[in-house]
Amino acid sequence: MELELPEGSLLALYTDGLIETRSGDIEDGMHRLATALAEPRQSLEELCTRATAGIPRQTSHDDATLLLVRTRVLNPAKVACWTLPCDGSAAGRARNLADRQLTDWGLDDLGDSTKLIVSELVTNAVRHSSGPVTVRLKRHRVLTCEVFDTDTCAPRPRRAGSSDENGRGLLLVGQLSRRWGSRSVSGGKVVWAEQDLPGTSGGGPS
Repeated sequence: MELELPEGSLLALYTDGLIETRSGDIEDGMHRLATALAEPRQSLEELCTRATAGIPRQTSHDDATLLLVRTRVLNPAKVACWTLPCDGSAAGRARNLADRQLTDWGLDDLGDSTKLIVSELVTNAVRHSSGPVTVRLKRHRVLTCEVFDTDTCAPRPRRAGSSDENGRGLLLVGQLSRRWGSRSVSGGKVVWAEQDLPGTSGGGPS
């Protein structure tokens, strides 16, 4: 499922233990949570404190877990996106486009690693899908490379033998990035990888 949310939207993901007690009604718990989150100008930390402070001492046997997320629109100047044909030229074109974009952003130090990541992800996309391949770079706290393709199967790293010519791509991506993963989207999937920006040790998820 994909939803388009306006900037500043607040999402709350929580377990039953946050809103349900042995003696109380779940609707009361949901109302209490909504009231605690009703002040949009407060930070996420402050909202979490407000929400969890209202949990009655006599709770249910479930753990109480709360995750808050606030949407934010990225500056278009910090995002670059290209759609490429699903053929043998895609990986090379993606490398060149990424290299030029990193130069424009002053991130030449990440050029070699990013070109390898882009090349491996695009090569996998071309190998396993049939439609256009979209590459997106985002510069926000970390450098994120995303590759969209039409294949719905999540990628799985496999251990390549010493004589194998293929099979090392995702292992290489894992070594070059601070973290990587995939997510399902309408019409396919996205495989992404993050790298720390020069002079930082990472700033959390982008």
